[in-house]
Amino acid sequence: MLDSRSPAVRSAGGGDSIAARLDRMPITRMHVVAVVCVGLGLFFDTYEIFLAGTLSTVLRKEFDLSAGSLKAVLASAFLGQFLGAILLGRLADRLGRRRAFLLNLAVYSLFSLVGGLAPNAGLLVASRFLAGMGLGAETALADAYLSDLLPARVRGRLLSVAYTVGFLGVPAAGFLARWLVPLSPFGIAGWRWMFFLGAAGAVGVWALRRILPESPRWLESVGRVEEADAAMSAWEESARRAGRELPDPEPVMSGYSVATQRLPLRTLFAASYARRTVMAWVMNVGSAFGYYGFGTIAPLVLVAKGYSVVGSLTFIALSYIGYPVGSALSLFIIERVERKWVIAGTCVGMAVSGVLFGVAGSPAVIVLWGFAFTLISNVYSNAFHIYLGEVYPTAVRATGVGAAYSISRLTTAALPYILIPALSVGPGFVFAIVAVALAVLVLDVLVLGPRTNGLSVEVTAPSLKGMDHVRR
Repeated sequence: MLDSRSPAVRSAGGGDSIAARLDRMPITRMHVVAVVCVGLGLFFDTYEIFLAGTLSTVLRKEFDLSAGSLKAVLASAFLGQFLGAILLGRLADRLGRRRAFLLNLAVYSLFSLVGGLAPNAGLLVASRFLAGMGLGAETALADAYLSDLLPARVRGRLLSVAYTVGFLGVPAAGFLARWLVPLSPFGIAGWRWMFFLGAAGAVGVWALRRILPESPRWLESVGRVEEADAAMSAWEESARRAGRELPDPEPVMSGYSVATQRLPLRTLFAASYARRTVMAWVMNVGSAFGYYGFGTIAPLVLVAKGYSVVGSLTFIALSYIGYPVGSALSLFIIERVERKWVIAGTCVGMAVSGVLFGVAGSPAVIVLWGFAFTLISNVYSNAFHIYLGEVYPTAVRATGVGAAYSISRLTTAALPYILIPALSVGPGFVFAIVAVALAVLVLDVLVLGPRTNGLSVEVTAPSLKGMDHVRR
């Protein structure tokens, strides 16, 4: 039993809880290091997610894949991510964010290397599945860790910076494919170098992440109160030595207790959180169709229109520039407009631009609407990722976010089996399906989602007893 004077059980209104101390911190070097390290890990997550879709036409030719085998190649990494998001997300709430961060990149790096060496489609599918398990929890861990660490007033903006770094991985995959696929450096097929580069880069990020501190919020949530307090005291002292002024404590919510909690998995389905879990899961199903559906199916859509493999890769690479541009654009929006409204508005934009991409007939129009789709989708994506990290309490944040992402990955694994057959009807039909899924997502978030902008995560995701305080 914790003493009533412990930092873990003081009122947030008193301003001396770990949560209040984190929220009043000025932006320091450690914040910047955390954002950059997380962003670099997200780079390889997005690189990997879009890799198979980008190379789909090349892999079909390389291994003489049937339609069924191609679906398995495209689905394998997402199926692995489904399991990885559940298992590593839960592990992050049990053993710590930092340990889970190091484990997931080590697994991804190893099996990405194996994928690059794969002599046949069977080993490629298996290696992509296992690499996907490693990366499955990357976004869940990123959202949970940065939501734990960042002050409420800048949480959305700095998370968007991390994702802007991360989404550079999408055009990187597109342009590297355009450059390497026609080549065979040192006698090795260019597509294999795509996997080798992913493995090598992930090793570098793994080394960088060893300097990251454990989340004080997480330490407090599992009862390691003295460690959390010592970590915060050292961080505050380093800020003072750097000449950064710490503002006076501001109440998070009068009378709200931040007592240590060990919450079981069933918390996600408790009466107080069931609504949020339903909202998060439906949102992730819609995201799979709207966001990942484009990256998975777009190269095949262009080949179906009669463009060559190299030509389609060129159009896709140009379209992919919209991913980091949209992510950077979100920096000016994300703290000014309520998160749920950003999600709803951008979903409408994605639906319209996706349908217009599907029916476009000339290269210039294809690139225009492809760029528009990717730009809008990454304003959406940043709001989506920030929002998910704000709707569960610290004790189950990585578990809740990981479970939601696992639904997204499972849906994405099924997309080739849904959208590739739909492509036989026509590209416009494919994107009409995507538009319907996005419409459901909009209704889901507007009806079930809470408001979160500018609020401490202790307010946006309070304990079970504090749910009556949450704004909608």
